[in-house]
Amino acid sequence: MNPSPSPPGVPLASPSGRWLIVAAALGSGMAFLDGSVVNVALPEIGRELGGGITTQQWVLDGYYLTLSSLLLLGGALGDRYGRRRVFMAGLVLFTLASLGCGVAASGTMLIAARIAQGVGGALLVPGSLALIDSVIAHADRGRAVGTWAGLSGVASALGPFLGGWLVDAASWRWVFFINVPLAVAAVAVTARHVPESRDRALTGRLDVAGAAAVTVGLAGIVYALIEGPTRGWTPTITGSAVLGVLALAAFPFVERAATAPLIPLSMFRSRQFVGANLVTLAVYTGLGGALFLLALQLQQSMGYSALAAGAALLPFTLIMLLLSRAVGGLSQRIGPRWLMTVGPLLAAAGFLLFTRAVPGAGYVEGVLPGVTVFGLGMAVTVSPLTSTVLASVDESHVGAASGANNGVSRLASLLAVAVLPLVAGLDSIGTGPLGPGFARAMVICAGLCVVGALVAVVTIDRAVPVRTHLMPGLAQPCQQPCTRGDLTPPGAGPASPSGSARPG
Repeated sequence: MNPSPSPPGVPLASPSGRWLIVAAALGSGMAFLDGSVVNVALPEIGRELGGGITTQQWVLDGYYLTLSSLLLLGGALGDRYGRRRVFMAGLVLFTLASLGCGVAASGTMLIAARIAQGVGGALLVPGSLALIDSVIAHADRGRAVGTWAGLSGVASALGPFLGGWLVDAASWRWVFFINVPLAVAAVAVTARHVPESRDRALTGRLDVAGAAAVTVGLAGIVYALIEGPTRGWTPTITGSAVLGVLALAAFPFVERAATAPLIPLSMFRSRQFVGANLVTLAVYTGLGGALFLLALQLQQSMGYSALAAGAALLPFTLIMLLLSRAVGGLSQRIGPRWLMTVGPLLAAAGFLLFTRAVPGAGYVEGVLPGVTVFGLGMAVTVSPLTSTVLASVDESHVGAASGANNGVSRLASLLAVAVLPLVAGLDSIGTGPLGPGFARAMVICAGLCVVGALVAVVTIDRAVPVRTHLMPGLAQPCQQPCTRGDLTPPGAGPASPSGSARPG
């Protein structure tokens, strides 16, 4: 293979272009599918492996931890050492970790495999878009990313159905085994049809210290938040929390000293960038916590099967698909401020409606109103949020801005799963009903969205030069950073229906 594509790039309509889209969609689709099916499998995992809500928290947060902290490093590795090479390494590691998840004999083994999955995802996910951005001809990149987004979106949309069916018909273990045939196909296509590329202009040392500071910081704090309530605040757990705080506090200083930092600190001088990321943190903390607990409430408290629990969120997915393009166009006409204000308020109303999802309530009166209003709120929020993040920094920092926003959304889910059960009084729940703590948690999620709306009013301008950007928009927020550079060719219209529903 040539070390880099020719300057004009590969036309999307060519066989090489089509095969590249297939490889990228298979790889990212595998990660998106895995992200969308695990929630519905959690109750069955808890029943078989035990460990109560602590194990269920770690099954999610073990993956979120390494994914969120290593995404930027994964993108940097691809730029330096070959995007195809790093993409394939992520495929192999993600697949081996998926096999480890599927054969896990204990909660500890499953959590360890999920942590490894997150590492693989951090190599795999940035590479899927990086391959498109570096290989496909510039004039075709908008359509290429839209095609990739649609194919990847199918995997996310099918995830809850497929996951629920696998859990009910076979075992929760097949939620992870399903990755193997997808990965085999992706590796074969990538090895045969995808050329290598890298950024030969990069200089300076790889910022391993920055990635280490983020990983140690998040790991220390999350470990303490999950284990402290059940095991007590022992010296080990307290020390872990202190170490985590110190590591995160050191991160800006590490970045300032780095010759090639993962996140250029100059971006934080932009009020728009800071404000949009604070909105992301607030809204996606509510989103991550609500989806985690709603899956448990539907199955453990309301008696839903895994398949029924997955199908319950179908209106949310459909609303996101149908409204994303219209909201993206509206944001370009009127600016993002009021959409980023109204959207979180609608999402908050949806969370409050979820308090009606209690034992004895039917789907139509207990679940559907919350799913519908919540879906409307997220559809109104995420398109302008994505555009604002990307338009708030210089063109040379678009990739870093998107990766940082992606990391914030993953961090939000990480903290939500770790903290929300504790705050809502659910830290001792095992595989039984959640009780009144579920309603308290939904009220907290609503409050977080209201905070996000207030932040938007204060920090987001009415008119922002929108840099349109195509990203997949389904129920799982922000599972991949964009690659460096604007992926939409000049003159392109607003994002496609599956194109701007996630920040990052």
